[in-house]
Amino acid sequence: MVGSYVVVSVRINDSSPLNLILDSGIRNTIITELQPGDRISLNYSDVKDLMGLGGGNHLEAYTSNYNTLKIGKLKLDYKTVYVLQEDVFNLSKHTGTKINGLIGVDFFQDYTVEIDYTGKRIRFYDPERYVIPKGYGMLPITVEAQKLFVDLSVHQADSTRKQVKMLIDTGAELNAWFQTSTKESVHLPAKWINGTIGEGLNGLITGKFGHIPQICFGDFCLKNPIVSFPDSATIKGIIENSKRDGTIGSQLLSRFNIFLDYKNKKFYFKPNSTFSNHYSYNVAGIEIIQVTPIFTLTEVLDVWKNSPAALAGVQKEDQIIEINGEKAFGMTISEIRKVFETPSKRPLNLTLKRGDKEISVQIDMKDKI
Repeated sequence: MVGSYVVVSVRINDSSPLNLILDSGIRNTIITELQPGDRISLNYSDVKDLMGLGGGNHLEAYTSNYNTLKIGKLKLDYKTVYVLQEDVFNLSKHTGTKINGLIGVDFFQDYTVEIDYTGKRIRFYDPERYVIPKGYGMLPITVEAQKLFVDLSVHQADSTRKQVKMLIDTGAELNAWFQTSTKESVHLPAKWINGTIGEGLNGLITGKFGHIPQICFGDFCLKNPIVSFPDSATIKGIIENSKRDGTIGSQLLSRFNIFLDYKNKKFYFKPNSTFSNHYSYNVAGIEIIQVTPIFTLTEVLDVWKNSPAALAGVQKEDQIIEINGEKAFGMTISEIRKVFETPSKRPLNLTLKRGDKEISVQIDMKDKI
């Protein structure tokens, strides 16, 4: 686990072990970056445009067909692999861990796959013979363009309930997002803030954050989760093609232990020990990356417009030296993010390096939603 990402070690043909994020929101394996010491040999057939969320330009990738993916003792044959011409994700810098790319629905097609988030284990079972343990809820899966969709129930702020068609996306590090472009869309809550939701295949995804009363997986209801509502322009193409209401991401999925049965089109889920944990969001409004792989030198990648950090004067490319008097070098990037996501009545004190100057700022960390 890296944050709420599931990371698996995969060999592609005779490659060195590659760290890939398990991403049920994409079809095939995508190599985003290779680092010194990584070794892979692929035969390319053509170049393809990859379509995804985000308001930026299209993304091109080299295509390689008929590859074997080796995961432990398991072999997945005749799989397509894409290699990005340009690393737009910077996953290693965002996570502070070496990440080479993403492994998609290929992972799920031939087996019933159990993701045990609490035990940090993935297990593969024969879908014709395996019997799911007792205590799990079940919902049918719809498969469209090899992607997995499930119908969930949402309790809205006006006390109405709504059925929503949601993509199951283990590679989206968020709770959930909902489209707002139709009359039937989930209602935007009265209290919300603007911010950055994430990075899609085709660019930055911006939108609004707020609480909704409930999201229910069958009889298991998550209360008052923080969800996002992307700006329509960044998701227009995706919504038109799939007619979905939104996406369930890894931060909600990881509150359950789950089975994905692709062949029989069933999704099983059971709350785990994190089910009732507090929900968080980026209160400060600072997006960060780890500049060097050896130690934590943290740099500001972006500052949300009109966020507490922006109002305090934090700027893009500032380096974070101290946080509330503690040296940032001794903290992981996950620990720093947690500080930025923790509301407080006391201001957050940062010491920043900007060029050859050190600057001290105070950020208002009161909860805005």
